[in-house]
Amino acid sequence: MKLSNFGFNLPDELLAEYPAENRDESRLMVLNRKTQTIEHKLFKDIMDYFDEGDVMIINNTKVFPARLYGNKEKTGARIEVFLLRELNEEQRLWDVLVDPARKIRIGNKLYFGDDDTLVAEVIDNTTSRGRTLRFLYDGSYREFRHKLTELGETPLPKYIKREVQPEDEERYQTIFAKKEGAVAAPTAGLHFSKHLLKRLEIKGVNFAEVTLHVGLGTFNPVEVEDLSKHKMDSEELIIDSKAVEIVNKGIKNKKRICAVGTTAMRAIESSVSSNGMLNEMEGWTNKFIFPPYDFSIANCMITNFHTPKSTLLMMASAFGGVDFVKKAYQEAIKEKYKFYSYGDAMLII
Repeated sequence: MKLSNFGFNLPDELLAEYPAENRDESRLMVLNRKTQTIEHKLFKDIMDYFDEGDVMIINNTKVFPARLYGNKEKTGARIEVFLLRELNEEQRLWDVLVDPARKIRIGNKLYFGDDDTLVAEVIDNTTSRGRTLRFLYDGSYREFRHKLTELGETPLPKYIKREVQPEDEERYQTIFAKKEGAVAAPTAGLHFSKHLLKRLEIKGVNFAEVTLHVGLGTFNPVEVEDLSKHKMDSEELIIDSKAVEIVNKGIKNKKRICAVGTTAMRAIESSVSSNGMLNEMEGWTNKFIFPPYDFSIANCMITNFHTPKSTLLMMASAFGGVDFVKKAYQEAIKEKYKFYSYGDAMLII
């Protein structure tokens, strides 16, 4: 399968700059793989496709305010620092992206906040935009993390051109976000409201929580035509015994097992036993799913509408069928569905 199979033209007006007013009132396109039919619904209609004993696998990662703005020593130039991952808690070392990167060299210091109480020193170059920073802060680790949260802002995706607004802090988290560590939201989960969740629970749908801390690598452009040569960045993954028990019971009872989002799907496909059951796992995954691919756990998937040539579109195509998903995307564009993080949703059954 080639990269060029996943290109398409997306009109700018279909990029969702703002979320739907109510989480569960985004539009929902339902793809039935068996009948090869497409239905147009609202997200809250998802109720109609699930019964007692069915399982939804959700990613409970929580986005942290990963985007900071600092000033370079001497010149005072404004520098954006995007926190990627913590390397060492004791030494306060972080992998980050900086912009503009050409101005930031090893040995430079950056000052944050009005009072400059937080300082970072550049100690290594990792990629063209990547740097390793050592943060200097006169306080405990807990106080340091609180300071990062205070100074950071919600890391909305770059294609959203507007300024971050206060409501983004709450709206760019799923309602089941618990474990902080992601730099981007697992966006399929953004469509669930507390009311919808309660209705699904009353209906007898079971929820299995996994944790995959979404990194920016998920959104890295694929730059090789031969997809087998693309390397994914690693993301931290936790699947506990409770999730394993819920999912494997659903499999044994031949229920609908639905991965809520590409991150949940990556998580479960990264830890499958030889007999097609889910295993516990605590570690890292760099699994890249593209067509053709045999899925082991989920027989149903909720996902958003993704960017052309993205790894997320490739996974959805592997699950729904390349031609069927391509047809669905053509229809989505014609029907003016909204794309990307704050966009509309797709259910593939």
